[in-house]
Amino acid sequence: MFTPELKNNADEDISVMVKVSNYSGSFICECGDASNLTIKDCHETEAIFISHTHIDHFINFDTILRHQLGIQKRIVICGPKDIAKQVQAKILGFTWNLIQENAIAYEIREIIDENTIDYYELIPPTWELKKLKTVTSEKIYKTKKFEVDFTILDHKTPSIAYLFKEFDTVKLNIKDSGFKGGIWARQLKEAFDSKNENQEIEIEGTTYFAKDLFHLLERKQGDSFGIIMDHAANSENHEKIKNLFSETNQVYIEAFYKEEDKEAAILNFHSYASASAKIMKECEVKNPTPVHYSRKYNADEVEELRNEFYKALQ
Repeated sequence: MFTPELKNNADEDISVMVKVSNYSGSFICECGDASNLTIKDCHETEAIFISHTHIDHFINFDTILRHQLGIQKRIVICGPKDIAKQVQAKILGFTWNLIQENAIAYEIREIIDENTIDYYELIPPTWELKKLKTVTSEKIYKTKKFEVDFTILDHKTPSIAYLFKEFDTVKLNIKDSGFKGGIWARQLKEAFDSKNENQEIEIEGTTYFAKDLFHLLERKQGDSFGIIMDHAANSENHEKIKNLFSETNQVYIEAFYKEEDKEAAILNFHSYASASAKIMKECEVKNPTPVHYSRKYNADEVEELRNEFYKALQ
């Protein structure tokens, strides 16, 4: 299960921490000026996901870097084309004569297009940008428990939207089976996953076909969480959102402008509250949440914006 938490106050630039149940690492989405992002949060971070490198989404990378130095971990950074050079440029703004090589390592995954990802590495003290490989038709991030997919939206610059998708799990009801646990349980789950109905499974001296035991299994659908940041509220972007985020459990989506400022949204390739809500409704997202508002709004205006969003969901 994914648990997202805003690490910025309402009047600050966006940053989201994503934690995963029964998983040791956590994830930062967007490096805005987040006053609630702690040193412990930075130490526990396994990967950072950046939509684009406008200042309000990337300004706080320096602070995260400061807190991660010396933890001797390999941190993955995912983002749009050119982010590898931009991360390197930030790092090279400092002097590194006293740092050790094993203090930190950054692996940068640069999204070139919908099917191509370039991998780079940055290691102190020289921070030379080393190209590792190019992969095609792969997820941007994957663990044994979940994977992260993406799509590229138009914000007058590529803006990456990310989908965290937990793998489905299969649970065996041993109590109702009448059998004792054993190797057969693992064999049955493997047969179920591979759809091998006729695999023979021996239990307590008796051989069964796997299909005759499938009724003992229950598939639990994995959780899903999406983060959709700056994007123009146009048909092309909305089609990409629908293709990736349909029936997602929870999505944080930018709602930068109020309805009355729709013209400013169009001019600046941003979305606005009602448009973000409508695409979430079309996607049948179970729990859509508006985030990332223009700093020109005061607290009362932000509340009006949020009300517009939730009204458009109805």
